[in-house]
Amino acid sequence: MSIAAEVHDVSSVERFGCLIDGKWVEHPDVIAVRNPFDGRLVGEVSSATEADVKQAITAAAGSLAEEFPAHARYDVLMRGADLIDLHADEYAWAIAREGSKTIREARREPPRAATILRLSAEEGRRLGGETLPFDIRPGSERRIGYYFRVPAGVIGAISASNDPLAVAAHKIGPALAAGNPVVFKPAPQTPLSVLRLGRDLLAAGLPKNRFHVVNGGPAIGEAIVTDPRVRVVAFTGGVRTGERITRIAGVKKLLMELGSNSPVIVMADANLDLAVPAIASGAFAQAGENCLGVQRVFLQAPIKGEFTRRFLKHVRGLKAGSSLEESTDVCAMITEDHAKRVESWIAEAIAGGGRVLAGGARNGAVVPPTVLEGVPDGVRLDCEEVYGPVLALYEFASLDEAIERANRVNFGLHAAIFTEQLRDAFKAVQGLAVGGVIVNDSTDYRLDVMPFGGVKMSGIGREGIRFAMQEMTETRVVCLNL
Repeated sequence: MSIAAEVHDVSSVERFGCLIDGKWVEHPDVIAVRNPFDGRLVGEVSSATEADVKQAITAAAGSLAEEFPAHARYDVLMRGADLIDLHADEYAWAIAREGSKTIREARREPPRAATILRLSAEEGRRLGGETLPFDIRPGSERRIGYYFRVPAGVIGAISASNDPLAVAAHKIGPALAAGNPVVFKPAPQTPLSVLRLGRDLLAAGLPKNRFHVVNGGPAIGEAIVTDPRVRVVAFTGGVRTGERITRIAGVKKLLMELGSNSPVIVMADANLDLAVPAIASGAFAQAGENCLGVQRVFLQAPIKGEFTRRFLKHVRGLKAGSSLEESTDVCAMITEDHAKRVESWIAEAIAGGGRVLAGGARNGAVVPPTVLEGVPDGVRLDCEEVYGPVLALYEFASLDEAIERANRVNFGLHAAIFTEQLRDAFKAVQGLAVGGVIVNDSTDYRLDVMPFGGVKMSGIGREGIRFAMQEMTETRVVCLNL
């Protein structure tokens, strides 16, 4: 493994192998990691083989026979969090160089990841069960018992390119805190920060066979998913890949977050000074590559004009450009192909009668903040996940209408409503078919201890420290006949 001494030197190239059983395994076949804005090479990582995956899973499965008590897991995670804080600047520049976050956005991710590890460490000390009243059934009066939680086994974790460090921490922290080993496959576009995390976890004292990183594409992911020794698959990514995982995984737990098409309802009484910047941030941060990103905004008729005027003024003040420039608000998407796809969705909406109010003209991998109105029902921008810096404005008359239209899509991760009326807020809470309803903030608000996940095609199960640990453990019942 070779790490450039000055990570913030944008001319440096980082090189990593795969992390398998505590060793950096290198192969001549490498994955080039490039900055999405200008295509500059920023890293090279060894591409794993299926033999590497088997070796990693074998080592991980073997670790379950070795003692790794809760206090030791706590200490490792806390030290790992401290090392993330120590190397926060290196992590931030790696994230900004490899992914679709501006450097200002990237600087927020290492502290968040460190917090996730600390929360996982604390929650691991509270992982327990409860006693059971066996005497509720005649004939069991002399029985007492309880249940407790045990590690589910090897966790196969596969991550998307957005939030590469924080999403990894959300899988790795709870898994390790609950006593599970992890075999992790990062997105091939953004492996650098996860490989750094592997380095820091080893330095924190994590047993070498407890965490492994294998770099690669779909074939490596399938090798993880289909191995029967992997007992939980924790996946963040797209619906198509999620559907394939459900077909090939076999009998094991699936924990999947598959994106959304998030709606925001803005009532006539909403505080527009609050709503405008929050919705803009929710739609355009991280180049719109955010599973919680705002995509559809429903505006009650009396304030549609005023909201649109203020919103367009705000959007036109955002700067699109390189992720490495401090003044950039919206950077390049993860690849130019992704940007071309978004461009085609915009064109489809225009062909159906939609009108572009701001943005819309792609430049390489950069799609500027784009706002449309008049988007027809049924086009992809209306009913699928755009995963780019684009949103559509709609007008509605009643809250019932807005809720019905918000629920039309086959996704349900987060939704939001801006209103000063508690009655309307609770009506939305009850009516919106989603995993989370955010009142007076954007759909992309997330607290890392929340149960995080969705309904319909947005996924299966829940992340969020304690909730992920429930997914990654099994109950074991003890019954004593006295």
